[in-house]
Amino acid sequence: MSSSQLSRAGGTRPAARGTRRVRGTMAVSVSAALFAAVLAGCSSDSSSEEPAGGPEKSADRGPITLATGKDTTGTIQDQLDRWNKDHPKEKVTLIELPESADQQRQQFVQNAQTKSDAYTVLNLDPVLVSEFAANQWIDEIPAGDFALDKMLPSVVETGKYFGKQYAVPFNTNAGLLFYRKDLLDKVGAEPPKTWQEMKDTCAKVAKLPEGKGVDCYAGQFDKYEGLTVNFSEAVTSAGGTIVDEQGKATVDTPEAKKGLQFLVDGFKDGTFPKSSITYQEEDGRRAFQAGKLLFHRQWPYQWTLANATDGSSKVAGKFGIATLPGLDGPGRSSLGGLNLAVSKYAKNKATALDFMKYFASEENARTNLEVTSSAPPYAALYDDPALQKKFPYLATLKQSLDTALSRPPVVRYGDATAAIQESASAAMNGKKSVDDALAEMQKNLSAAIDEK
Repeated sequence: MSSSQLSRAGGTRPAARGTRRVRGTMAVSVSAALFAAVLAGCSSDSSSEEPAGGPEKSADRGPITLATGKDTTGTIQDQLDRWNKDHPKEKVTLIELPESADQQRQQFVQNAQTKSDAYTVLNLDPVLVSEFAANQWIDEIPAGDFALDKMLPSVVETGKYFGKQYAVPFNTNAGLLFYRKDLLDKVGAEPPKTWQEMKDTCAKVAKLPEGKGVDCYAGQFDKYEGLTVNFSEAVTSAGGTIVDEQGKATVDTPEAKKGLQFLVDGFKDGTFPKSSITYQEEDGRRAFQAGKLLFHRQWPYQWTLANATDGSSKVAGKFGIATLPGLDGPGRSSLGGLNLAVSKYAKNKATALDFMKYFASEENARTNLEVTSSAPPYAALYDDPALQKKFPYLATLKQSLDTALSRPPVVRYGDATAAIQESASAAMNGKKSVDDALAEMQKNLSAAIDEK
């Protein structure tokens, strides 16, 4: 989840999503409330009228908008330009939200709560689909209009709620381990399969003249959605879960403790640079491209940028990609990506549906892979010889996707992720013991999940 690519343990079980309802008013930050005030005061798009029916029942056509996280790839507008050229009376305007996944969610929620028609098509983190469908902020879409049977089944499931399709995958995502192949070759090391192997390799590289100034490892450790992703990966890679098959919180366990302890110890023993406590995706990408990291947990989009030959990357042609390491063997990624949905309050829903067919098509997914190295939802693209030659990590990415797990798909996801972030961050910053942090997280996560 690059938060801009996005983009995420407990599986993608529709049953787990379908057993909960939102109660009360969703908690939002002060900044989100301020955003709502500005939106209500400055926009003429809000409406108290609720459109009748979903996009399959609408004949309304005309201009629409696409609301999505900040496009760090710089490619979305080109895709919209191609659509707009062929549909001059149904143009799509890009609305770029902040890079942070948390801030994106706040603005999506505020737009829905004010019943604004400012956003037509929403490019949502998959874990938000349950929340938005349960609140009736997005419409059910006609699944038969999309080539869902050609997509990875686990990815398609992220767009469902109560067995109905509310969103269609635009892309998917799984975390990967980027590593400096040139430096590993110098010490005769293979990509690590365990956390200890990674630390041992870092110690060897640190003794090289070329290893001076190169830190061991970084992920996304700032207190935002990326931390929920990285915490979930640490826990599941240690054999734990965030929620169990019954949808109950399970973070106060020996396995979860091992996962969080790995993150806490990383800062204590110097495995992680102290500066990475505030890293989001782009901070780590810049550090890796500057040659300051030996290992980096990142989404696939980094491949193209780190291989740039325009002088922006010092590691072009010098790195490789592997699956994430774990406690006793290969780790497990959180499932990320972006899903397209139609706002309940949008106008011109017939146009929105046609645009989604174009934007989420296999052809467009291929183009996105070729231009930005983003992970496609279509299974066949991973077996395409031409793509495999251009992107030799595709088999590794497919392996990571095959074992990836969703973050807890609960309706009150905003409260759930806040509970995870608050406690995990406190432990990593040394403000709470691991035991106290997990006990607190268990209590608050249970409160976010349980219906009372």
